[in-house]
Amino acid sequence: MRIQHATRALALGLTAAAVAAPAAPAAPTSEISATQGLRKALTVEGVRAHQAAFQTHSDLNGGSRTGGSPGFEASAAYVKDKAQAAGYTVSDHFFEFLYNADRTPPTLRQESPATTEYVDGVDYASMTFSASVNQTTAPVWAIDLQLPQAPGPGATTSGCETGDFAGMPVGSIALLQRGTCSFAVKSANARNARAVAAVIFNDGGDAGRRGVINGTLGGTGNGAALGASLAVGQDLANGIANGDTGSVATVRIDRVEEVRTTRNIIAETPGGDPNNVVVVGAHLDSVPRGGGINDNGSGSAGILEIAEVLAAREIAPRNKIRFMWYSAEEFGLLGSRAYVNDLSATERSKIKAMLNFDMIGSPNYVRFVYDGDNSAFPVGPSAAAGPGGSGEIERIFHDYFRSQNLASAETPFSGRSDYGPFIAVGIAAGGLFTGAEGVKTAAEAAVYGGTAGQPYDPCYHLRCDDYDNVNVQGLHEMSDAAGHAVLTVARRNLAKNPLVNPTGPVSGSGATTSGGGGLHADDDHDEILE
Repeated sequence: MRIQHATRALALGLTAAAVAAPAAPAAPTSEISATQGLRKALTVEGVRAHQAAFQTHSDLNGGSRTGGSPGFEASAAYVKDKAQAAGYTVSDHFFEFLYNADRTPPTLRQESPATTEYVDGVDYASMTFSASVNQTTAPVWAIDLQLPQAPGPGATTSGCETGDFAGMPVGSIALLQRGTCSFAVKSANARNARAVAAVIFNDGGDAGRRGVINGTLGGTGNGAALGASLAVGQDLANGIANGDTGSVATVRIDRVEEVRTTRNIIAETPGGDPNNVVVVGAHLDSVPRGGGINDNGSGSAGILEIAEVLAAREIAPRNKIRFMWYSAEEFGLLGSRAYVNDLSATERSKIKAMLNFDMIGSPNYVRFVYDGDNSAFPVGPSAAAGPGGSGEIERIFHDYFRSQNLASAETPFSGRSDYGPFIAVGIAAGGLFTGAEGVKTAAEAAVYGGTAGQPYDPCYHLRCDDYDNVNVQGLHEMSDAAGHAVLTVARRNLAKNPLVNPTGPVSGSGATTSGGGGLHADDDHDEILE
């Protein structure tokens, strides 16, 4: 992507210098050169202008662009107007969903042995689908904790068995530690033991499991729960690991729950083979807490800029491109799920690829590519199988980065972004990601720059995810790569040359860690988190 003007200092003081990747086989020269004109026309200023608009929509509507809200509708109208002006065939895909969010900010305060005010969104957060609780002061009862922290991820079973709550006085605040079973199980067990609420704190099993938990109970009826940081949990425990009162605290949770109607925005190229469709998707909504300018104003703005440049240059792809901006992703991929579920079997069969762009400007970024061939992340609890052809999409991205002397690494198909409903029905998918609440390793910092030991996005799902919460250089690199992949797949003769995985493993040239970027590991997307 051409940067027309000097950019301001990058978030977190990161360097804008690209890190050269180790030597590796290059992509076919023709594949890279074929997208050079598009990439030259793309500008990071164009992407940033769309992000600035999204920030305005948030600012004018209570600081949020959550699905079904006025802030979201302003962004949806903006995208729709831009796509129509560019000449796309634009439509709305409406659906209903259960909206559940804070009506007013929750309260968590320690009353004894000391008075400590905790900060909403920094120290704790109410969980999606939590029940409401009137302001209540009660003893905090420790439930099978490992203090000062668990020795590894998932090492504690705190609150997973009903017997853990034996002896807890009715009306207590149950203090639970993350691990082994879902937040829903822990909270429901606390509710059944007649706790007034559950506070589930991070286990500290690794560097990425210490901050506030932005969690979900997966659905209604599982009690009242707050997610908290490791430090808050240690504080409230007051040295008591099990079966006793560590402290006294005040809690209050005020949630609204209602059925809302929202919409996905769909913009199709007028031409292109309608029997060979390439879906290019990004979710447009934010979490209720903030404006979501990286998550996912970055991907949404990036694909809008690609769409506008494709139209302006009058590039006629061989296959039909279907740009999609999803709503209610933050409530469980609801927009993409509704879209895929509403397709007939015939219409599904026409979609040959789904390219997903969710968070492509993280401040402390890594160039992550979805591991479509499962060579870095074998199929298991945290990695879904990439349908046939997903490895070829992965290759296109990695080869592009090599051609630019940029390192790239793999991230798993964790099922926690909008590719999930597509791969579930066998559609090849791929995409880019720059990291969420996961912590950058020393090996990654050595290759990509940035700060080891810090989250890829320190404002993930927080109010500070605003216009300044973006690494402009990372956004520039990833938007260029996105444009290259979109045009490469859209120009391919998929009828004669379908997407098929390469014979050998596909990989990038940078450090790949076991976590793969920590995509949405503690957020509202996953109903079975531990």
